[in-house]
Amino acid sequence: MSNERLPVTLPVQPWFQDHSFAGKIVLPAVESLQLLAAHVAEAFPGADISVMEDMRFAKFLEIPPEATEMDVLVEFAPAGERVGAQLLTRKACGKMSRIKEHSQVFFPLAAGERPPSQLDPTLPANALQKIPVEQLYRELVPFGPQYQTLQERLFLYEDSAWGVLKAPLLPLVSTVQEQIGSPFPLDGAMHAASVLGQQKVDFTPLPIGIDQRIILLPTQPSGEYLTKVSAVALSEKELVFDLVILDRAGQVYEVVKGLRMRDVRGGMRI
Repeated sequence: MSNERLPVTLPVQPWFQDHSFAGKIVLPAVESLQLLAAHVAEAFPGADISVMEDMRFAKFLEIPPEATEMDVLVEFAPAGERVGAQLLTRKACGKMSRIKEHSQVFFPLAAGERPPSQLDPTLPANALQKIPVEQLYRELVPFGPQYQTLQERLFLYEDSAWGVLKAPLLPLVSTVQEQIGSPFPLDGAMHAASVLGQQKVDFTPLPIGIDQRIILLPTQPSGEYLTKVSAVALSEKELVFDLVILDRAGQVYEVVKGLRMRDVRGGMRI
């Protein structure tokens, strides 16, 4: 089966205004994953959209301030036991047009092994820092109110961070959210990873890829969760983290392996 490219209308949600970089509104990476999962679920009913692999966030998708919707492309790429999906846009250049890739993800076509569903939710003692979220979102991750998903204080340790997440009470915009949950907890967990990384580097790390994401249970709007972020490798070129989202009883909702973050001030180049 060859690749198929599908024109799609992307509704611009009001809360996207709170997600900006360098003064420009940009589509959150987690929202691009939601969009791609929804279209893969429709086109490939056998795909396991609760497992996402080899994600790549190649270039920001900038959203004009007054836009209510955007024309984008979703390209499907069957690849053996997986199906890939890319979020693309077409830009006119005179008489020619240029295709720009924004994000990519692969979904397995068969269910695989699942990680443990329980984790000790006990907060370790002797945190090196406790950063109030008001300071965090003012100085370290300057997003607007709807994306201030971390709550209370972020606890930082030598190679890990613990935080509380609160998904905003916003309407479900796609039925796929009933399967893979709200995008906000993962977005907030990545904020925690960025802050942990900022203790080692002098820039704001932003996500450029994820090796694997497994959703055991869908997170819910207005739901409260915990996140643990663990540093795997930290350098000036790239920072790599693993993270988990769980509740206070230790029930695991999401496991992410190989969250890769970089300095993207000079443009996203992977």
